[in-house]
Amino acid sequence: MASTNPARGTRDFLPADVRKREYVIGIIKKVYESYGFEPLETPAIENLETLTGKYGEEGGQLMFKILKRGEKLVQSAGLRDESRTLNDLADLALRYDLTVPLARVVANNRNKLPVKFKRYQIQPVWRADRPAKGRYREFYQCDVDWIGSTSPVVEAELISAAAKVLSELGFPDAVIRLNDRRLLTGILDACEIEAGLHSDALVALDKLDKIGSDGVAKELAERGINSAAAQALLDLFSTLSTMDNAGKIAHLRGFVGQNEDGVAGLDSLEQILKFGISDLKLSLDPSLARGLSYYTGTIMEINVPDLAGSLGGGGRYDGLIGMFGKEQIPACGFSLGLERILVVMEERGMFPPEIAKAAPADVLVTVGSPETVDESLKLATEFRAAGIRVTVYPDADKLGKQIKYADAIRVPFVCILGESEIADGTLTIKNMLTGDQQTIERAAAASFIRGESD
Repeated sequence: MASTNPARGTRDFLPADVRKREYVIGIIKKVYESYGFEPLETPAIENLETLTGKYGEEGGQLMFKILKRGEKLVQSAGLRDESRTLNDLADLALRYDLTVPLARVVANNRNKLPVKFKRYQIQPVWRADRPAKGRYREFYQCDVDWIGSTSPVVEAELISAAAKVLSELGFPDAVIRLNDRRLLTGILDACEIEAGLHSDALVALDKLDKIGSDGVAKELAERGINSAAAQALLDLFSTLSTMDNAGKIAHLRGFVGQNEDGVAGLDSLEQILKFGISDLKLSLDPSLARGLSYYTGTIMEINVPDLAGSLGGGGRYDGLIGMFGKEQIPACGFSLGLERILVVMEERGMFPPEIAKAAPADVLVTVGSPETVDESLKLATEFRAAGIRVTVYPDADKLGKQIKYADAIRVPFVCILGESEIADGTLTIKNMLTGDQQTIERAAAASFIRGESD
């Protein structure tokens, strides 16, 4: 017998789960739209060549690739070439993130989109990751991106929008960590880590909050970075950890000296911090690396104390869109992780009662007998026309059973429609919260249920 469990790293969402997800998504959409961002959707499946080489070493390993179909697969599988790889058996992949598809869309539709294009996108992505708390193989990202400008106002608005979402959801303790890939380049240069090993250093550094300094030092050594350079790097981050933002910037200016990348990164970060863009805490964190290889400037991440990972992150990726065409177009984006937000909100009990304990309908209409089913359906239609959510009990069961069912699904009112009520033009309405029951004129029932009359 086949297992009834969903595939590992994926989940089924029952009605209560879906309502909570829709509540959070609704707030995210409302805030994104209040900042002037427009909706966009892209296919779940992308050409493999579109995604390949965009995510760095680890990202490429976590991509869900799709085998070629039919005769193409048979032909590929039958090749005897020893140089053949798994990629030769696949030509498509599930969407790994929403940023690379956006870059493809912009390159493909440049003449149809505004010069400065602002979009949000809320869709699932797939990664062949090891499932853990708040980490799944299928999960939703809630992206907001601004295409076409190098101004730090872009970063300021993105950070402000993300902070506004978390503020409205109820996360006063969230911290927005900021860094710049150019500053990281300047730091690595100052530590005398050769340019060819920068990518390796960033992959290791991205794990600092997960495996600690000792773990990062070990991985840096495994990646060929000498111990003196690695120690200089980790010592710097240890020194900076006790400073405020202004102190970090001053110290780093001395550390990177005249390094062009380092100075450019510091100038940009200093300007963003001066904007005063968020009620949430902004923290300059020079150790923040973010693993994706397409970032070129500012990088950002949001953390809360009771979650090991982040609630979201993003950054500037000025070179990505140019990979799909001749034109280099600046871009910056931020992504909120819906699943992790939901995990923390559930654990903290942050959902409003009306969401956490929502009923599927405002009223249940009973069925008195097989002969009166048409009257019950007619009454339901009248209620719906008046803007009331209605569920009809489908069978002519005993009244007690119908009321018990209404209680089980938390419907606040039961409308009892028996032969006597039909004959008299009345309805008997039972308040399931108080247990009170009264008979009223049918014409007044909708107003009564809406609380517009005594």
